[in-house]
Amino acid sequence: MEMLRSAKAKVAGTKQVTRALKAGKAARAYVANDADTFIFQQIIRAAEEARVPCVRVATMKELGILCGVEVPAAAAAVLK
Repeated sequence: MEMLRSAKAKVAGTKQVTRALKAGKAARAYVANDADTFIFQQIIRAAEEARVPCVRVATMKELGILCGVEVPAAAAAVLK
């Protein structure tokens, strides 16, 4: 979790995380356990395909705080 908080290059949001994973730009992905099931599975699958570790975070609110945004986030990624 500290890696996400202190990362200079990161993205938040399902679309941006999915794009980063498919482009090979993500070093680690994060997904909230309370995210919509479809989104949760989409991020997990994309991380597995990209061979990137995927960390589960308890809530979307917590993930948003870790990203430094004021809104809940379903997914986030630290960029290479």
